[in-house]
Amino acid sequence: MAKKLLLPEDVIDWLARRYVNQHKAWLLGSGQWPMTVNLGIPTERDVAQDTAGVRRWVDAWSAWSGPARLFWESRQWSRLGTQALPASLEIAGPSDLATLIGQGKRWRTAAARYQKFVERWPQLESHAALGRNFVVLADYADVDFTRLFSMLDWLEKNPCSGLAPRQLPIAGLDTKWLEKRSGVVSDLLRTLRGIEDGTDFYSVCGLKRPAPRIRAHILCPALRMAIGGLRDIEVPVAELSELPIAPRHAIIVENLETGLALPDMPATVAVMRLGNAVSLLAEVSWLRTCDLLYWGDIDTHGYAILNRARGHFPKIKSVMMDPDTFLAYRELWVEENVQCSEPELALLTTTEREVFESLRNGKWGNNLRLEQERISWPEAMKNLREHALFSVVS
Repeated sequence: MAKKLLLPEDVIDWLARRYVNQHKAWLLGSGQWPMTVNLGIPTERDVAQDTAGVRRWVDAWSAWSGPARLFWESRQWSRLGTQALPASLEIAGPSDLATLIGQGKRWRTAAARYQKFVERWPQLESHAALGRNFVVLADYADVDFTRLFSMLDWLEKNPCSGLAPRQLPIAGLDTKWLEKRSGVVSDLLRTLRGIEDGTDFYSVCGLKRPAPRIRAHILCPALRMAIGGLRDIEVPVAELSELPIAPRHAIIVENLETGLALPDMPATVAVMRLGNAVSLLAEVSWLRTCDLLYWGDIDTHGYAILNRARGHFPKIKSVMMDPDTFLAYRELWVEENVQCSEPELALLTTTEREVFESLRNGKWGNNLRLEQERISWPEAMKNLREHALFSVVS
């Protein structure tokens, strides 16, 4: 069959690709309608070369019954006489196009919900925020869409409530539901309020922010006695600062399981799994008088966290983050998917900077890292025993 002749399935495939690329813009009113798709009328020579193929093409369009208008044209040929041929398909609007490719129900749902948003908030008409949330408009269950709409309505009327999410007077709202949809809520509410993207969920919603929490492991039996024998605790940072303890030593451990496995150590507390939130420790008053040790992963982000911690605690020391440790475990190296983007970490020691820069420039290979928990436990405990600040109780 002549290659330029489009069968119904060819047109549907083309429309489906067009829909994927442009449906969000169409929802906002873009696009020129009706849309015309030329089907590729054959010449008399085409018919002579592939009569059966052209006949199949004509028959396929003769059976057309989709929600689009099919136009036929007559051709007068010297040998074949007058022939009626399918010429073009005219699609009235995006709803019909969506129906043709099996997306009609989703499109109609999205369009109806788009209209509801625009009627409530006219400033959202043709706004990109509704386009990029097409999936929300098309696929949310009715109960979820109603809840989302009600929440936005309440938050827009109460911009600075100071309530916790659990306190919001919205039917059926629960924190798990909100956690999964906080990005959608933030995006739409920023648009309604004309706020730049940098504002986080709690600020843009005017809600009470949860207090940051820190996981701590009280390694000293005497210190545990002062707080009712508790060993493993997770509390808001302000409450951690108020604990009636005065440790002499503290160790910051990035891996939670490593921190939990640490043995008893006199006058020592471990804090775990802080990552880039390590700066929160500056609010813990009793840490200011501690000798501090940092033990993290040997990767670019691990050194960035150490650098950040040293900005608050200039005398903090690192352990098992040196070149010898890294090279001793080369068979356990893995890939660091995305390296730290900070070009320079000014607070690192010479040795720490040597490893950081070697990881950055690929001295030992591209994007390498040694995770903290891959260091053998006996070797890790040996390192802690040899460190001047700590005496490990076996």
